[in-house]
Amino acid sequence: MTEQNLSAYLLQKRCADKWKEVGLRRRAGILVPLFSVFSKKSLGIGELEDLKLLVDWCVQTGLSVIQLLPLNELGATFCPYDALSSFALEPAYLSLRSPPYSKHKSIQEEIKSLKDLFTCGASCVDYRIKGEKSGVLWQMFNEEDVAADPGFKQFCRQNVYWLDDFALFLVLKKYHGGLPWYEWENRYKDRNKASLEDFRQEHGREITFSMWLQWELYKQLKGVKDYARSKNVLMKGDLPMLVSRDSADVWSHPEFFKLGFASGAPPDVYCAKGQRWGMPPYNWGKIAEDGYLYLREKLRYAENFYDILRIDHVVGLFRIWSIPYNEPRENQGLHGAFDPAEEQKWAGHGINILSVILDNTDMLLCAEDLGIIPRVCTEALEQLGIPGNDVQRWVKDWKVKHDFLSPLDYRVLSVAMLSTHDTTNWPAWWENEAGTIDEALFIRKCSERAIDYASVKEKLFEPLCCRHNRLRWLSSISSAGELISILGRRKEELEDFVDLYENSYREKEKLWKHLGLTGPMREEADPRMLEAALKLTLNSSSVFCIETIVDWLSLGNIFKGDPYQYRINTPGTTSPRNWSLVVPIPLEDLLKHKVCAKIKGMVVSSARA
Repeated sequence: MTEQNLSAYLLQKRCADKWKEVGLRRRAGILVPLFSVFSKKSLGIGELEDLKLLVDWCVQTGLSVIQLLPLNELGATFCPYDALSSFALEPAYLSLRSPPYSKHKSIQEEIKSLKDLFTCGASCVDYRIKGEKSGVLWQMFNEEDVAADPGFKQFCRQNVYWLDDFALFLVLKKYHGGLPWYEWENRYKDRNKASLEDFRQEHGREITFSMWLQWELYKQLKGVKDYARSKNVLMKGDLPMLVSRDSADVWSHPEFFKLGFASGAPPDVYCAKGQRWGMPPYNWGKIAEDGYLYLREKLRYAENFYDILRIDHVVGLFRIWSIPYNEPRENQGLHGAFDPAEEQKWAGHGINILSVILDNTDMLLCAEDLGIIPRVCTEALEQLGIPGNDVQRWVKDWKVKHDFLSPLDYRVLSVAMLSTHDTTNWPAWWENEAGTIDEALFIRKCSERAIDYASVKEKLFEPLCCRHNRLRWLSSISSAGELISILGRRKEELEDFVDLYENSYREKEKLWKHLGLTGPMREEADPRMLEAALKLTLNSSSVFCIETIVDWLSLGNIFKGDPYQYRINTPGTTSPRNWSLVVPIPLEDLLKHKVCAKIKGMVVSSARA
């Protein structure tokens, strides 16, 4: 599609005004968790001020979009998608390097001591820095006459919808030893007005401190957006469609949530038991009764920081997989059901909520539409002009050819990418997952047909290439007929097995050819192969191409050793390795790295610079 045709196409969409604001052209960008990058001035974790260096790096490489993971205040698992608030920002990201912080000598000495203890550049973030930083910030706060600051007063007035409740929630949580709000004393759990007012009077200084932190965070992140705009770089935020059960949002407005359920995802070829995330689904009827004020306020606040907003799990606006809260955790998402249950309601439900969002923000919307997506969702995004996600490993003809699509067949309204924050990076996928199936899924399917898994495993799968609970087919199983014969059941009983086989058998060989690589297919990934994969997405029809920081930097051999270890998150698991990956090079050095010229050349060649 030519640039002129692209402009005409985008201007026909419901959100044409938003496309005009960001520009009617193809762009390339980077997806980066703030905790994964750092500068030489950072204190223990990536900080908001560091994003200005990332903007400079984008200018140098020709990229014009920075997509961040949610920056909301983190809970005990440090998962950005299970936050304590869908408004408040994470204080650990606050930079302490600028006034008024620098004028207090004793505080500066403490900061220096912490920098020696919490050095950046280790393989994982040490989140203990959050508590240590909070102690320093408390000292700073007590040096300031915050109550008299007109800017602070104005910030509190403008954010009265959420700010006071959030600050009160945090102090109450600390008062109860970190327990979730539903385990607090009844008078606080149930929001008894007199008890809350007494608590405010007794803990006013602590509550004001939490509000002051949010003001400081607001100023720094807004400053990043202003700086990015001056450099013609767009900031793309991430709106978690769900919020933690133990959050200020749920405590303040329990009527907006279905607390008898936990949200998740149904079983699929990548997660045999599905997923249980735990966050409560929304009670959209109650939110609508309040004129969608809760949703409108979230959008209004996010506009201070972002030009583009990613809607996480957009299909959840149409129907969400809801699991009874008391369902045993080991069952994950197996025994859930869609809400609304009636499929004929899904289209109207989703389009209505998306329309409310479009009517109440100037930000361009993008949508995460991965997984099992009903056609009504895909059609609605196309109709409204909202890009979805086209992830290379899944952009295939799944029904007939069982092969990868041409880059020209990617959706124009999409963000093309090799990987997401929830998947392995591209080199790790190539080495461990391409051409394989999930072992737990195969075992479950065998059990459902009374097939002895142990006896068929050695006849079907290559023992030396099965890693990380993935199974790779023996090359000798060259037809679905052979698979059916070994499984020993009628063809009609094995359609799902055949589907798994046809979409994974010799997948590596197919992609090797698809990427235009020559010579014998190699098992191990290298920068040449990654470059070919990146070029495919860059040259796709997609209006945006946004790659993870791991995939971009793997071009320069910045990550050493097994690529499987460089994962941002593994869905459905809780681990110190989740949400803690750190790039092993400061941003100042990254600006000078030879990989910059490599990326710039590729972006320019794809006409996305």
